[in-house]
Amino acid sequence: MTASIPLGRLAGLDLSARRSSIFGSLLLWAIFAVLGWFLWADLSTALLFGLLFTLLHWLSELVHHLGHSRAARRTGFPMVGMCAWFIFGQSLYPPDEPSLPGSVHIRRALGGPIASILFGGLAGLLALLVFPSNGLIGWLLIILMLDNWLVLGFGALLPLGFTDGSTLLAWWGK
Repeated sequence: MTASIPLGRLAGLDLSARRSSIFGSLLLWAIFAVLGWFLWADLSTALLFGLLFTLLHWLSELVHHLGHSRAARRTGFPMVGMCAWFIFGQSLYPPDEPSLPGSVHIRRALGGPIASILFGGLAGLLALLVFPSNGLIGWLLIILMLDNWLVLGFGALLPLGFTDGSTLLAWWGK
């Protein structure tokens, strides 16, 4: 496994990041700064927009993994950490964890997407309150909603090999 940088502890989880998450963060910042440039044609606002979205994306990743953590605790087989890589995160479980039934893996896998869909819904409700009167915050909330729904929520259910959908597919019916 690639070496990771310890970031601290939150809600009983050891947080860490691989070096690829620095590149991923810079890439997100650049992409959303360009989007901000198209929205406001002001460099400082565009850079701020990109930075704020990048921070909100990582907050969303944390919420997603806290959802996994809550579900895992409820099964009796808790997570021990979360490691950020590129623009995603990985749930970490004890290396000496016993063999578990498929139902435990499924319950743990569903916790993240459910948390992300709920968090995206909250962002959408807040966007309704502020958009279009507060353009910067409104756009951040709309994109936060889409990030949580399309990437971390429903998107995480796609079986792509590194997603929750792959876990569900592997353990469904076992």
